Amino acid sequence: MKYATMKAHESEFAVRLMSRVLSVSPSGYYGWRNRQPSKRHQARAALDAQVRERFEDRKGREGAPRLSRRLGRGRRQVAESLRRQGLRAKAARKFKATTNSNHTLPVAQNLLQQDFTASRANQVWVGDITFIGTDEGWLYLAVVLDLYSRRVVGWSMGDRMPASLVCDALRMALFNRRMPRGVIMHTDRGSQYCAREHRDLLDEHGLIASMSAKGNCYDNAAMESSSTVTLIRTPPPVKFFGL
Repeated sequence: MKYATMKAHESEFAVRLMSRVLSVSPSGYYGWRNRQPSKRHQARAALDAQVRERFEDRKGREGAPRLSRRLGRGRRQVAESLRRQGLRAKAARKFKATTNSNHTLPVAQNLLQQDFTASRANQVWVGDITFIGTDEGWLYLAVVLDLYSRRVVGWSMGDRMPASLVCDALRMALFNRRMPRGVIMHTDRGSQYCAREHRDLLDEHGLIASMSAKGNCYDNAAMESSSTVTLIRTPPPVKFFGL
């Protein structure tokens, strides 16, 4: 600590004067200052430099998982380097609402009227989009829930929110439940659910669209309160081919 203090003030005070004040020998200080760092220290410094360069090159939007793949280094090594340097990945974009109801697309009638009960499976499904913050940015999650079992039957995740995100979730639900027809599909009025791609998918499989009132979160309360918990019990995603 004394040697580090002397080095920090070497341009201001004479070494001999600081040695006398701090009760150390000048030769000891010069030996400490000229000593080469260990190979381990050099390797760590080189890694830190690589991590910082790549971190800044990616505008601080990538965490240890992606940086480790880019650098060909262990994830733990990169994570420790980020912590040493006080570097923390930020979200790729600022938070924004997951759905936008300010559009001129066709809107379906509210068939549920806040009655979130079902007497059998595949009678009523509800859908919604939520967001998940990660070290590598926001990820958007579209979910389809069966009101009878309160279980997620379909989901899709991505870093953007096109209509295809909710369509993929619906396709998974149809596949998992063996293509049922006549199911009421209740969602909010978001542009993704009002898009032609989603409406055509409903018509193709004989599903009945239902939508909550504009700006009324209670009209889709069953989805808002259930999706995060029930997703834990959901089977792995399935890839679809032309469904």
